Amino acid sequence: MKPIRIGTRGSKLALWQANHVADRLQQRGLATEIVIITTKGDVVLDRSLDKIGAKGVFTEELEISLRTGHIDLAVHSAKDVQSTIPDDLELLAFMEREQVNDVVVSFDPNLDLTRPDLVLGTSSTRRKAMLQRYYPNARTAEARGNLQTRLRKLEEGQYHALVLAYAGVHRMEYDDLIRHVLPATQFVPAAGQGSVAIECARNLQPELKETLRQALDHAPTHTALLAERAFLRTMEGGCSIPSFALATYTPEGALQLHGGLISLNGEQYIEETKSITNQAEAETLGVQIAESVLQRGGQEILDDIRAHRVA
Repeated sequence: MKPIRIGTRGSKLALWQANHVADRLQQRGLATEIVIITTKGDVVLDRSLDKIGAKGVFTEELEISLRTGHIDLAVHSAKDVQSTIPDDLELLAFMEREQVNDVVVSFDPNLDLTRPDLVLGTSSTRRKAMLQRYYPNARTAEARGNLQTRLRKLEEGQYHALVLAYAGVHRMEYDDLIRHVLPATQFVPAAGQGSVAIECARNLQPELKETLRQALDHAPTHTALLAERAFLRTMEGGCSIPSFALATYTPEGALQLHGGLISLNGEQYIEETKSITNQAEAETLGVQIAESVLQRGGQEILDDIRAHRVA
């Protein structure tokens, strides 16, 4: 059998994810080959993500390679995957989720988040809005680029600290730079944060597709992300919208989704939490919470954000 060609971005974190996938497949006796593909989000670094103006800024070129047969699988950070997948492609698997929290990373072991002149680097619209809400003393500054680039900018003094996903920091073994773990009940993560998503062409050979799914998919994570992504899809949002969604499991085994939306200035915050016992209804749960958030003022927040961007 030909090697399974695994498409990935070229950053160290993306390659960690691709090699993690390759290891799993090799354990099943499958040969693998990693194919590095540059995406628009890797090239355009002089603008914030919400100003690039395209969905799938980290995925589009990988999806083109799936269609042409240049690669068999595309590996993404699940939070980077657009809410709607083209009909000829599918999300085959979601790998077991890492700890979901946002963290504050700094070279200063005594970093004080309450200092009045604090500058925090982040490229996330959601994190910027939440920082304005919970740390109004802080100023945020754009921090694009891969993790190593951001850390170099931090070391140069462009920021006092960075706000990042724990998963990437941990996978790159920078745990010693974590100064604060932000509570997920306040800084609710973006849909999919902490998981690796595997995408393939829908017409991939069925038996191979099933083998790959069995090797890579983590069923509880998959169900949780179905709920989160249904929420995101109903909100018609991507990484440029400050929405949040986190599905977890209660001790009794129910699926609980905490979803919502925050205004850019952090002043308006609409959230809702709901649980279901039938996990087959995960996507319905996501839709219901999103519709409720929109009806309770979320639509006005989105309208204001879009008007602000057009202006």
